[in-house]
Amino acid sequence: MFSVLSYGRLVARAVLGGLSQTDSRDYSLVTASCGFGKDFRKGILKKGMCYGDDACFVARHRSADVLGVADGVGGWRDYGVDPSQFSGTLMRTCERLVKEGRFIPSNPIGILTTSYCELLQNKVPLLGSSTACIVVLDRTSHRLHTANLGDSGFLVVRGGEVVHRSDEQQHYFNTPFQLSIAPPEAEGVVLSDSPDAADSTTFDVQLGDIILTATDGLFDNMPDYMILQELKKLKNSNYESIQQTARSIAEQAHELAYDPTYMSPFAQFACDNGLNVRGGKPDDITVLLSIVAEYTD
Repeated sequence: MFSVLSYGRLVARAVLGGLSQTDSRDYSLVTASCGFGKDFRKGILKKGMCYGDDACFVARHRSADVLGVADGVGGWRDYGVDPSQFSGTLMRTCERLVKEGRFIPSNPIGILTTSYCELLQNKVPLLGSSTACIVVLDRTSHRLHTANLGDSGFLVVRGGEVVHRSDEQQHYFNTPFQLSIAPPEAEGVVLSDSPDAADSTTFDVQLGDIILTATDGLFDNMPDYMILQELKKLKNSNYESIQQTARSIAEQAHELAYDPTYMSPFAQFACDNGLNVRGGKPDDITVLLSIVAEYTD
């Protein structure tokens, strides 16, 4: 009934709520993932790190922990293109670059740029579009470096409050910034943004900080206060607890997405733009839930 991706079965030496930083210690992320494809109710689930047209990755390198999410643009399906191919290939390429050490922790836009360039040069034709969000934890500096293009994003929670978050990027209502590869005859017509357009931030994290990275399927259906309520259930920083909470968040978002009477964040945003909309927004949902812990090799 759900698909869970686990990563980093570390013994976390942090207490939720944060401890004072000790510069000599290296940090890491303990991460669990859960997701649903929009077609879940039809019994259609994709294997691996894809939930519907969403894709994600979690990768470790000696210098950093890196994770990402991407949301394939579903409109390509009208032209016979599988939207998950673009988002999935983009995230797999990012993951490979990290594992090969071909990145600088302080430059997550560089990961996105190199991956996108590889897709453009791919010998096998690849068409599609995707949003993308990359999160990098530098082990030694204790800094979180992020790049967000579009309406996926992340939250950093400390002491039960959101202390840092991504900014959503929209050209206009329900049209996020996106990376694209179009056929030659459609170039200049299909919306396409540069990786350099991604919003980039740097933030100093503490042991016990919670980082939630997700596609818009979560944020369009759950406001901050609901997410924070679910995060209160995270009583300790072991993997099993993180996995259970990630699952709880994804399941609640999935249920709300199909509630026709619920005034979702997406419906509220639509009303703000002059549209008479109510209910959740059925969509693919990907949730990566991480806790900052002391690194143990």
